[in-house]
Amino acid sequence: QVQLVESGGGLVQAGGSLRLSCAASGRTFSGYAMGWFRQAPGKEREFVAAITWSGGTTNYVESVQGRFTISRDLANYTMYLQMNSLKPEDTAIYYCAAKSGWTTITALTQSRRYDYWGQGTQVTVSS
Repeated sequence: QVQLVESGGGLVQAGGSLRLSCAASGRTFSGYAMGWFRQAPGKEREFVAAITWSGGTTNYVESVQGRFTISRDLANYTMYLQMNSLKPEDTAIYYCAAKSGWTTITALTQSRRYDYWGQGTQVTVSS
């Protein structure tokens, strides 16, 4: 069992930055691919970014490419999402997720691939 806890959300003006963290506990962090998803009011949960267990490969939804950076610290069992140049349309609850075992970086864009989820952290970007 893996427990995931997100933090770092908040209210920020358009153009600002936030860094989300996802702390993992319960089992070894290595061997798990990780991802970030978000869900805005009235919309379905959507993929934001993913990273392989080694951290060597990442993937982003087109709308955040060049603005968001996903990374992980295996030693501290933590994953991050650095969000720059935030826009009002980035407003959502952000969830981190973990997937055990190997899969392709493309498959990690699908929420059904993941085994564990955090409770989410709210990000609000004002115009």
